[in-house]
Amino acid sequence: MTLSEINFVLPDLAPASAEIFLLVMACAILLIDVFVKDARRTLTFLLTQLTLAGAFMITFVTSTGEIVYTFSGMFVDDLMGDFLKLLLYATVIVVIFYSRAYMLERAPQAKGEFYTLTLFATLGMMVMISANHFLTIYIGLELLSLSLYAMVALNRDSVQATEAAMKYFVLGALASGLLLYGISMIYGATGTLEITGVAERLQMGGANKTVLALGLAFLVAGIAFKLGVVPFHMWIPDVYHGAPTAITLLIGSAPKLAAFAIVIRMLVNGLLVLSNDWQQMLLILSVLSMAIGNLAAIAQTNIKRMLAYSAISHMGFMLLGLVSGVVDGDPRYALNAYSSSMFYVVTYVLTSTATFGMILLMARSGFEADALDDYKGLFKRSPWFAGIMMMLMFSMAGIPVFVGFFAKLSVLQAVVAAGYMWLAIAAVIFSLIGAFYYLRVVKLMFFDPPADPSPIEAPVFTKVLLSANGVAVALFGIFPQVLMSLCAYTLLRSIA
Repeated sequence: MTLSEINFVLPDLAPASAEIFLLVMACAILLIDVFVKDARRTLTFLLTQLTLAGAFMITFVTSTGEIVYTFSGMFVDDLMGDFLKLLLYATVIVVIFYSRAYMLERAPQAKGEFYTLTLFATLGMMVMISANHFLTIYIGLELLSLSLYAMVALNRDSVQATEAAMKYFVLGALASGLLLYGISMIYGATGTLEITGVAERLQMGGANKTVLALGLAFLVAGIAFKLGVVPFHMWIPDVYHGAPTAITLLIGSAPKLAAFAIVIRMLVNGLLVLSNDWQQMLLILSVLSMAIGNLAAIAQTNIKRMLAYSAISHMGFMLLGLVSGVVDGDPRYALNAYSSSMFYVVTYVLTSTATFGMILLMARSGFEADALDDYKGLFKRSPWFAGIMMMLMFSMAGIPVFVGFFAKLSVLQAVVAAGYMWLAIAAVIFSLIGAFYYLRVVKLMFFDPPADPSPIEAPVFTKVLLSANGVAVALFGIFPQVLMSLCAYTLLRSIA
């Protein structure tokens, strides 16, 4: 066979230009860092931030609002993907700014690997967001997971960190196996792994329903692990607690955007015909996550473990929107329900980023500030940052007028519209239980005497950024419609 006889079509690289740019720059920064002698890694830090800013500009400029497929249908560029990527870049940029002072105070961790692994993790999330093929999702997921496994163990001298990394790795490998097994069964039942192709085959009928049901069960189990919902949640408290706080900040924020994207890609775009099946599975996961997450968080004395169980309950709440999309085969509520879930994820990432940023601000060399008692008397040490932390806790608890309240309200409205009144009542009760441990932090900050009366010191830029992050939580609570409309519009233009 001659070269001219090979039917090879060069893929359109433009839709993936941001991914290509970030990959090239990540490899370049990895090599450049070898020759950097500066212990502060200033050049590596600046190049990383410029890379993320460059990817932001490329995605923004190349976004057409149309659905474009490339790489033989394995990659899709649409408005939802572009919007989530822009949020992803912004989140990771903020995460790196928050983390810099913390990492520099801990010399063994202040290596260039932190920046390069963060870029590779970001690339994995970008691939997940734009995947239109089950194997593309798996590749993106593994790139993200492998980067995070290494980052959790970045402090090799810490027994706690290496233990957390091992648990994360073993359980992550198990979840990846479940996901792959589910994917193989979906392939066996439909004969394709392209998400749009799977949707078409299911519409035509004829797929083996037993194999399909088993494949769906394994698929949902794999997704549930990545979301960190019950009963696939046990890695979250250990990893949040054991990892360096800067890594916990990354794990607890940006990957939630990518996890939401793959849920929409796989379950909504690909397996909507099976919505009655996967919605029932998600409903059980949601109720269990809200119950166990909120109840377990009450017993925690470590704020990172408390926020870990809080994340489990929040992801359970987010699933409520996905449960409410299709009612008795009628998808009329789908857009409202899915956009409410998207709005919830975006607001959670915004709030979670600022909350862990506050923990990093409080931390100093040799002191992690991860015990609840470390926040006693914060108001006397810094009234401004105590106010910021109070707003973040109120938002997570769902107290008006902060953005977390409107996120919960939008999801509850979708649940009620779908006819699940009992589910909405259960969600409200679990939210009230959850309010206890958030308000406990506020009580410690404002009404208890400080153990250490010294004022809080941090780089000016970190203080400004953290203040802006906290104020954004309040502003989006006053004007939630802007973000809500963006979520609904991007989904409307992206869900086939």
